Amino acid sequence: MFSIKSILRKNISELVPYSSARSEFSGSDAVLMDANENPYNRPLNRYPDPLQLSLKKRISELKGPEPEKIFTGNGSDEAIDLLFRAFCEPGTDNVVIPEPTYGMYEVCAGVNNVQVRSVLLNEDFSLDGNRVLDEVDRGTKLVFLCSPNNPTANSYERSEILKIIKNFNGLVVLDEAYIDFAPHDGFLKNLSDFPNLVVLQTLSKAWGLAGIRLGMAFAGKEIISVMNKIKYPYNVNSLTLGKATEALATTNEKDLWIRSILTQKDNLVKKLSGYSFVKKIYPSDANFMLAKVDDADLIYEFLMKGNLIVRNRSKAPLCDNCLRISVGTETENRLLIKRLDQYQSLK
Repeated sequence: MFSIKSILRKNISELVPYSSARSEFSGSDAVLMDANENPYNRPLNRYPDPLQLSLKKRISELKGPEPEKIFTGNGSDEAIDLLFRAFCEPGTDNVVIPEPTYGMYEVCAGVNNVQVRSVLLNEDFSLDGNRVLDEVDRGTKLVFLCSPNNPTANSYERSEILKIIKNFNGLVVLDEAYIDFAPHDGFLKNLSDFPNLVVLQTLSKAWGLAGIRLGMAFAGKEIISVMNKIKYPYNVNSLTLGKATEALATTNEKDLWIRSILTQKDNLVKKLSGYSFVKKIYPSDANFMLAKVDDADLIYEFLMKGNLIVRNRSKAPLCDNCLRISVGTETENRLLIKRLDQYQSLK
């Protein structure tokens, strides 16, 4: 049976968190004289809600988990870093990460002096749950899974994810940054079934709000309580809170964007498949695709000289000569195709 006490760092368990009078007051229209703020230049003279309660209520309405099971932070990267700091003893513990995947898991591990145990995905980028579990030992506190995965764009089989969740007594961190583009549901509906599951989502992708840096973590109340305990007091600023709340008031525009992106992705895949230098386009459940080409370095440089920026992922495991291409607007996609037509004509 999973127990948060068995993996929580001793110093975090004993930590007395920073507290403010604002977090102890639940009313409204108070005269605020507690935080040494400038009384002028309202409303930005005031510190934001340290627990983002109004925003979490709206997220709860949209996604299901109660506000007490939601952490909001400065992008998903903040949540990732907090999980390392809360549960991984530096220089002692380790995490297991399938490769290739989102690079910040390993970066955060390095910053926190936590060993990474990498497990290669299969050649088709599918996940082998048994191979992941084979790397787990008593010092393993976290397993990171990104589904749909970045940079490969594919979703992992649900059965393989469940195998890891059910057979690992640490935290399984499931990053669902691209779940809105996938043809299937993620794991939020199952959150209460698995006390060791943390689901990450974001407003950066489907919601088109990468610039405001608002990430979300969903987990049991005990886990969220620990994250709130060690985060910086006012980790989400007022401008971000306001813009996020405004955007989440309606889902119509977001849903329209998703449909448009998926349509444009299908069109882009068809066009790319016609080039002789494109060897394979891997299945995608995200708003991008991974294409294997004959010379990724050369094509990458050719596109860049035409002011078109894609991502060369050739150095990632299993991704030799692969380019990751984000789906743009119809106009942007046409510019990409026009430039690739020029490249094709030179061959």
